[in-house]
Amino acid sequence: MKNSVTAFLLALSLGGFAHAAEPAKAPSVQQAPSAVTASAQQSTPPAAAMVVPAGAAKSAAPAKVKTNKAITLSMFALIILSTLGVVVWAAKKTQTAADYYTAGGGISGLQNGWAITGDVVSAASFLGMSGLISLYGIDGFMYSTGPILGFVTILLLMAEPLRNAGKYTMGDILCFRASAKPVRAAAAISTVAVSTFYLLAQMVGAGKLMQLLLDIPYKAAVIGVGTLLIVYVVFGGMKATTWVQIIKAALLLTAAVLLSLLVAIKSGMNPLRFFADVVNNAAIQDHVRMGVLKHPLPEAGLDYGKRFLQPGLFLKNPLDQVSLGLAWVLGAAGLPHIMMRFFTVPNAREARKSIRIAVFLMGAFFILTTFLGFGAAIHITPQKIAAMDKGGNMATLLLAQVMGGGEGSIGGDLFLAFVCAVAFATILAVVSGLVLACSAAIAHDIYVNIIKDGKANQREQVVTARVTSLVVGALAIWMGIAAEKENIVALVALAFAVAASGNFPVIILSLFWRKFNTAGIVSGIVVGTIAAIGLVLVSPNMTYPKKIAADARKIVDTLEKKQAAGEALAEKDQKALEKARTDYAKNKDGKSIMGLDAPLFPLKNPGIVSIPLGFLAAIIGCLAFRDRRAEDMFDEIYVRQNTGIGIANAIDH
Repeated sequence: MKNSVTAFLLALSLGGFAHAAEPAKAPSVQQAPSAVTASAQQSTPPAAAMVVPAGAAKSAAPAKVKTNKAITLSMFALIILSTLGVVVWAAKKTQTAADYYTAGGGISGLQNGWAITGDVVSAASFLGMSGLISLYGIDGFMYSTGPILGFVTILLLMAEPLRNAGKYTMGDILCFRASAKPVRAAAAISTVAVSTFYLLAQMVGAGKLMQLLLDIPYKAAVIGVGTLLIVYVVFGGMKATTWVQIIKAALLLTAAVLLSLLVAIKSGMNPLRFFADVVNNAAIQDHVRMGVLKHPLPEAGLDYGKRFLQPGLFLKNPLDQVSLGLAWVLGAAGLPHIMMRFFTVPNAREARKSIRIAVFLMGAFFILTTFLGFGAAIHITPQKIAAMDKGGNMATLLLAQVMGGGEGSIGGDLFLAFVCAVAFATILAVVSGLVLACSAAIAHDIYVNIIKDGKANQREQVVTARVTSLVVGALAIWMGIAAEKENIVALVALAFAVAASGNFPVIILSLFWRKFNTAGIVSGIVVGTIAAIGLVLVSPNMTYPKKIAADARKIVDTLEKKQAAGEALAEKDQKALEKARTDYAKNKDGKSIMGLDAPLFPLKNPGIVSIPLGFLAAIIGCLAFRDRRAEDMFDEIYVRQNTGIGIANAIDH
């Protein structure tokens, strides 16, 4: 036990990049459900294949999370009415394009730091990260560490230059010394691509949350949430979005602190006892053996409880961990809706201050997700979590109910309703920021500056922005319905990979390389974005039926061999055998969505390949098509990004 705790704490101190090799005998895990993105859901076997040991029988999964609807609806109504009040207030102050996109630059560093936290700590963080930890242990923590490192990168390199170089969008930053129309078009396409993956994550989270908690159809839930976010963005703009994000961040941290404290109290406020509870939990041991490693029979000398505290259950390849880390770190610096937040503060000093505050707040939250995830594994069991939702997205909600006193208790119902309302507010806040970023890219970059050549008046710009937000919101509803089966944290990971591969290389080179030009920007964005998405389509993230059938065949052969030797199968082994036979028959002749029998690209996250490709394409494009004007203007942009000369004064709100 001491060794496992030491290894775990070391992994935490290294930011989750430590890797422990999986025992050689453990067969690989193959994702069963169909999907397009890296998904914890894909790596989690169907609930029927997860066997709850006798000692954990009380954890048998219900059909859905049972809530007190009166209390839950009251909490939801309070959140909605409060935020709608903010929208009404903000709408009265939104008159110009600057008001709509950046709140007139009148947000303080403190406010912006809280708002950035609200923008980044999304449904994927609150629901998906803790869920991954509850199902895959330390590997889930990998998804928590990257954003913090990414924001340190922004703080050290990019916060001040971005604030001083741009106006509303990423296109503004990139086109200062490049040809405006092709650059704005490429930047807008990239912004929409990144925001789409992120947006899908939030809409799926919202739909599942409302479906499971309020017992309404998934489609109706997505439509309701989408309608509400359209109201927020269309009428309130950036000012309303900012304050909704601030309120949500405060509520989220409060919920995480309370829930983590209750989990810690259960272990006597003793971290060693907490990790001992993880290692010695029979349900966790059985989940690792049958649900993850797919061992039909226990292997001698392998401690399945300790294995839960070692890397490699979800990200088995060390390169996968490095690739994911690169995508998180550099992707955070390339997210369009985060870049927009730097334009909401009056000067570069406030931009740096907002990043410092955001890093502190997010660091605190992501540490707490570790306690939430492991706490859910201990007190709920991975079997029940996976049976409720294969991606683990309900782990935090189930934990809140148990920590509050259990199903049917006043405390359990109140705490569950509060956490549900916070998760709902989280989704609304993040989606509002994403829709606003998409709207700005389409309305400001495409319509105003490409179609209208920058000649649209203020009224026309605001109307265009609001109409675009309405259209983007409607598309978000449609996509959310179509993406019902996706795991939310993995969708966000893909968004980070696209941002790191297409956006980050061109932003950093544009700010700091004299020779960088239009050709470099366009080629870097296009190649990086296409590479990231294309590699995912031929990666292990996709479903490969023949691999599923091969894994099922191994289980069938092992258990049938045991039967042939005259041994009677236990009930759980008999169920596993029946399930394996069904899986084999169903998948033995199938192919992936790309028509493949096996992955062409071995990693779940493409960052380790797609990010260098983005940089390489940007550099080659730049050198192949030299632009003397871009080089001559570098001194001007360099002075501007370091001094703020030429930036309009903030509008006083």
